[in-house]
Amino acid sequence: MTTGEKIAQCRKNKGMTQEQLAEMLGVTRQAVSRWEGDIAFPETDNLTKMAKLFSVSVDWLLNYEAAPDDGRARVSFGTLNKSFDIKDFYFEFKSKTHIGGLPLVHVNIGLGRVAKGVFSFGLVAAGIFSFGLVAAGLFAFGALGLGFLVFASVALGAVSFGGVAIGIIALGGLAIGLYSMGGCAIGAFAVGGYANGSIVAIGDVAVGGIAVGDSSADGSIISVLKADYLIMKDELFKEFSKIPKGWSLFTSWCRGLANAFMTN
Repeated sequence: MTTGEKIAQCRKNKGMTQEQLAEMLGVTRQAVSRWEGDIAFPETDNLTKMAKLFSVSVDWLLNYEAAPDDGRARVSFGTLNKSFDIKDFYFEFKSKTHIGGLPLVHVNIGLGRVAKGVFSFGLVAAGIFSFGLVAAGLFAFGALGLGFLVFASVALGAVSFGGVAIGIIALGGLAIGLYSMGGCAIGAFAVGGYANGSIVAIGDVAVGGIAVGDSSADGSIISVLKADYLIMKDELFKEFSKIPKGWSLFTSWCRGLANAFMTN
């Protein structure tokens, strides 16, 4: 570790901000920031004050002796540093490799802490790939997730999977989206125990433009019950064919699903 990294680590171990350390030393916050960034080097009297404040030696700050045992476990792997603070119940790991201003990997677990990295892990995580109780990112995994591809208890994204899923494509206990599949599904194309689809609804109870249901079907264009499916199959598929070609991906999927659902 460099002298600047040691100053930053000791300050954080004391629970101090840069402003608080600067005030105790009689310098500016910018000076402390420059020391910790190894842009500038503290004067001898400031090194002595910090050594006393942090209960370390000046030689250790200057990389002349091994780190003292202060009850904190630390492990270093080349350019990667990670620390576990037993006293404050947090764990943090941050890689020094950065992509677009974000660390490649950032693990930051603890109350009030946010993990921010390309790959981020924490109670609250934000990044390209995010894993946490609350996760936000292009790919998010957590209890509450927000992003493009989301797997969460409550998921909000373009493609969402969860207990409650909201998105263009949503799959969950309660699913709301352009294409929805779930116990309760609401969308343009909806499939579920209760399905409400403005274009197509398939389910035990189905409500929509084209409604295909087991126990109940209420369709503004056509309603087909499972008991009448074989009789009305050709008529049903004619209605699927009337849906604009822009929806062909979904309508072809609905044809197969309706056939499988109604013949089982």
